[in-house]
Amino acid sequence: MTATAQTLRPPSRTLMFLEGRAIHELGAFLGALPLLSLAPRGDGHPVLVLPGLVASDMSTRPLRSFLKGKGYAVSGWRQGRNYGLRPGVQHAMVDLVHELNDTHGRKVSLVGWSLGGLYARQLAKMMPERVRQVITLGSPFAGDPRSTNAWRVYEWASGRKADEEDPRFGGALAEPPPVPTTAIFSRTDGVCAWQGCMEKTSAQTESIEVESSHCGMGHHPAVVYAVADRLAQDEGEWQPFDRSGWRSMVYLNPHR
Repeated sequence: MTATAQTLRPPSRTLMFLEGRAIHELGAFLGALPLLSLAPRGDGHPVLVLPGLVASDMSTRPLRSFLKGKGYAVSGWRQGRNYGLRPGVQHAMVDLVHELNDTHGRKVSLVGWSLGGLYARQLAKMMPERVRQVITLGSPFAGDPRSTNAWRVYEWASGRKADEEDPRFGGALAEPPPVPTTAIFSRTDGVCAWQGCMEKTSAQTESIEVESSHCGMGHHPAVVYAVADRLAQDEGEWQPFDRSGWRSMVYLNPHR
């Protein structure tokens, strides 16, 4: 555990049991597509979407399809299932960011779900000149790795200790990247302690709260809209998420 990581308890068994609602959240996403079509369109810049632990690009297909429909050049991570930082994974992600940046001639926005969000933060720290912004979905970067209900799965899948950080991969997890960064989290997350998924607030960092499961966060309608809203900002003109009007009924004050 890093010196800045918080010591938190994992979510309760009740919240873990309620992760089954992710299926209903997918249905809600499909039903909400007419309303989600009102989200702002993008400017065509490349967006890399990184999946969570033991998930693959299949899990992020709804989000990627939606963002593609909004005009972005969207890519999955192209490495099959995410079993952690096994040999070659880091280099493949770095190469992919380079490829997207070079191909499109524009900075890449990184959207990472859970473990994928940890990767996104570290990639942005390694090459901020190629990254436009970072958006994490339920990513436990600010807490003890064992403040999740998935740390044993991570150790089994990756063959690494949950608290083992690679200093060559971006440094301390809890430190925000030097690019605009949005952390989307849920207090009803059944996998990760929500406090560890919040970002420090600064001129270019923020947290957005939604009411979502962890396993459904990548396709929850409120999350999808927030991601589209953040990506649609002009490069170099990032502003915090606007919770005024109808949004205040969907997006609670994360600092309440």
